[in-house]
Amino acid sequence: MTKQNFTGKVEPRSKGGLLVQIPFDPNTVWGKKPRHLINGTIAGIRFRGEIEEVAGRRVLAMKPAWGRDSNVSAGDLVEVEISPEGPQRGALDPDVVEALANEPQAAAFFDGLAQFYRKAYLTWINSTKKRPEERARRLAEMIELLKAGKKERPK
Repeated sequence: MTKQNFTGKVEPRSKGGLLVQIPFDPNTVWGKKPRHLINGTIAGIRFRGEIEEVAGRRVLAMKPAWGRDSNVSAGDLVEVEISPEGPQRGALDPDVVEALANEPQAAAFFDGLAQFYRKAYLTWINSTKKRPEERARRLAEMIELLKAGKKERPK
């Protein structure tokens, strides 16, 4: 997935903290998802979060502690570099991509999961590469769990 680099003006956030407006549509750049979890840097400082919608604008919202610890203030112009977090569909094995493409509800839920949950499902599937019948069974089970809104498989 392509990183996005831009310069943004830091603004105060109504809940406290700071925000920077995103000058692009993440659904167009990275594909439509229920939520866009990202990682990268703001003013050279690591940032993980979610692109939020505030007053009709897409923004990166930083909590008060982030602003305090970063020495970034409202009014500053900052360099931002962000990319989607975790495994994205374009980097998945073809059978996983096909299974998700055939089940839009499961795919949408998968796309909205935090990277921890996506990686856990993929590790579980990929641990069966030498047993194709088990891989197919697990892949079908993952799709059913995702359709049911389960973040992780029962242990």
